[in-house]
Amino acid sequence: MTTQAHYDGITEGTDLPVLVKHPTRRQLVMYAGASGDFNVFHYDQQAARGVGLPDVILHGALKTAFLSQMLAGWVGEGGMLRSLTVRYRDLDLPDTPLFCKGRVTRKYVEDGHHLVACDVWTENAQGAKTITGQAVVELPSRLAHSP
Repeated sequence: MTTQAHYDGITEGTDLPVLVKHPTRRQLVMYAGASGDFNVFHYDQQAARGVGLPDVILHGALKTAFLSQMLAGWVGEGGMLRSLTVRYRDLDLPDTPLFCKGRVTRKYVEDGHHLVACDVWTENAQGAKTITGQAVVELPSRLAHSP
């Protein structure tokens, strides 16, 4: 059972709950099949190393999906992800942990919708940000008149 985040209980500067993912090579192959992204660098170690990569690399869109999963888990069933934009900054490798993080940057009401803007990012095990981005979520309010 997940808890429901509410607009009224959120403050600017609040860190979102961290989601830790442990992507595997098998997951990369499964994601390639589901997404249709069969770029050889996601599953062929020899090809990846042939162009100077240290190993096969995670799909950027898979990492974005992990960020979406983190946001969906935080907002709960009563919330909604309104937008997510990302910039790919660095590579991530399978069989290493990936940390999905975020922080509330702004709360506002627009056309009666209680919206929360967040900075979001992924970090590798060394703490380097490999994706950065922004998200806007809508949260339910306990107080109908919340500004």
